[in-house]
Amino acid sequence: MPNQKRYIICFEFFGLSFFGSQKQKDKRTVQGEIEKALCTLTKDKISIFLSGRTDAKVSARFQCAHFDSSFRIDNFNKFLYSLNAILPPDIRIFEIKEVSKNFHAQKSAQYKHYRYSILNDSVASVFSDCYLFYPYHKLNVERINKSLSYLLGYHDFSAFKSKSTNPYNDCRIYLARALEKKVNRSNFIFIDIIGNRFLYNMVRTIIGQILLIERNNLCCSTMKKVLDSKNRAQAADVQEAKALCLQYVGYDDVNLYIQKLNS
Repeated sequence: MPNQKRYIICFEFFGLSFFGSQKQKDKRTVQGEIEKALCTLTKDKISIFLSGRTDAKVSARFQCAHFDSSFRIDNFNKFLYSLNAILPPDIRIFEIKEVSKNFHAQKSAQYKHYRYSILNDSVASVFSDCYLFYPYHKLNVERINKSLSYLLGYHDFSAFKSKSTNPYNDCRIYLARALEKKVNRSNFIFIDIIGNRFLYNMVRTIIGQILLIERNNLCCSTMKKVLDSKNRAQAADVQEAKALCLQYVGYDDVNLYIQKLNS
């Protein structure tokens, strides 16, 4: 409608109690909760368009969506405060602003950054619901990074895609690396993957392949063989969703983002 304006919202959510981000009938979703809050606040019928969907139990530190509304926002800070007061505590919107009608949260996105968190200790933690507990043996970060290096660039990722109606299998991976970090007594491995797009269950299947390679002491080039096969049956099982987090959705130059990440 001609009198409507377009807005972008940036937000985070803790995914464990959601059936994914995309709205589903009779299920609690991120989109459903945000739309309900927006409709309550604006008294307008609002639908949001996410930058992309995430599965049940996947979290996000930086997710984006846009919506159109004829509701007039005179004070963005006040609107943000009121909106968060309505939303449940596992969703927080930290930015809202007006954007051009040409902007689209999904189509305008240039890249996404996902992180998978692994607790690489022999003893579990009381916070294990937030990441993958991997007690089998110490993972070798150098070997993991070697395996990940075969994913860089533009490839057909059919081998790492679970069943989906989406016919497109090509993705460009800009960064894929593993980092070790000690947090209090716990030893973590964070696996960061940045790409222009991701297929259904792609990141979690890549993690499964890494763990399979490490558990069986396979050659790191096994990752390339699986990738080149373009055959889902050749890849490992999908790993748990709770350890996956959408770190960032970028609408700018991915190289600048990676530079900031490395600094």
